[in-house]
Amino acid sequence: PTVSASRSDLDDAARARGLMYRTQLDADAGMLFSWKEEEPRSFWMLNTCIPLDMLFIAADGTIVGILEQVPTLNTLPRAVPCAAAHVLEVNAGWTRQHGVMPGQKVDIES
Repeated sequence: PTVSASRSDLDDAARARGLMYRTQLDADAGMLFSWKEEEPRSFWMLNTCIPLDMLFIAADGTIVGILEQVPTLNTLPRAVPCAAAHVLEVNAGWTRQHGVMPGQKVDIES
């Protein structure tokens, strides 16, 4: 499956804002967060109105973890135990609908 993702790797403010305040996301759209190094990543859903799936992706494109159906409007930190260089947020249910699982590879275009 292909996702058309907006990149949010320009600065920390853009990363923090992410998908906040949006009320919809196209079916095969998402937001990609990228960093130069792999580290444990933690996300919250502050002011995020859209339920999401989060794919945590290593620098080599391997999906190292997925959080499904992350609750909206929530400040609890959400993370997986593996380091990631990218996190892709998509509509809740997208990963299961498309058979996406940890261990699969993602092609991230520059």
